[in-house]
Amino acid sequence: MGSINPQRNTRGGASIVGGGIGEGPGPDIMAAATLDGNKVMSADGEHVGKISDIMLDVRSGRIAYAVLSEGGFLGMGSNLHAIPWSALTLDTDKKCFYVDISAQRLKDDPGFDKDHWPSMADAKWAATTHSYYNRQPYWSVTNEVVASDPANRPLEH
Repeated sequence: MGSINPQRNTRGGASIVGGGIGEGPGPDIMAAATLDGNKVMSADGEHVGKISDIMLDVRSGRIAYAVLSEGGFLGMGSNLHAIPWSALTLDTDKKCFYVDISAQRLKDDPGFDKDHWPSMADAKWAATTHSYYNRQPYWSVTNEVVASDPANRPLEH
């Protein structure tokens, strides 16, 4: 895997590494569909699955999770994992994501199957999921950044 060691992201989003800046959108602003199917590598260099969905917090307009599809054949029998967006790093050179935990730790997460999704809006489930990936919940991180960043204060007329 080399040495992918981005700085800890304090804004609640995925980190970006690589020089993959070209024409058109990306890598800072991209269509979510272009990221579906991207492979995901663990912190210890193992291919652990692919991005199957990107989940939006519709009320706040933020990305909540990326759903990783692990194993299975043609989508059948695969185990799904909701990974906090801030636990991912997009490598634009290798066109993949890195998740900031080991492959075994990801495998130990029971996840869910395509017919039994968790209630992702449940605060207790969300806090437990973020904790598993050693991240603060995205809504608390973003609120702290917004409150402390003068650039985010409303314009006065």
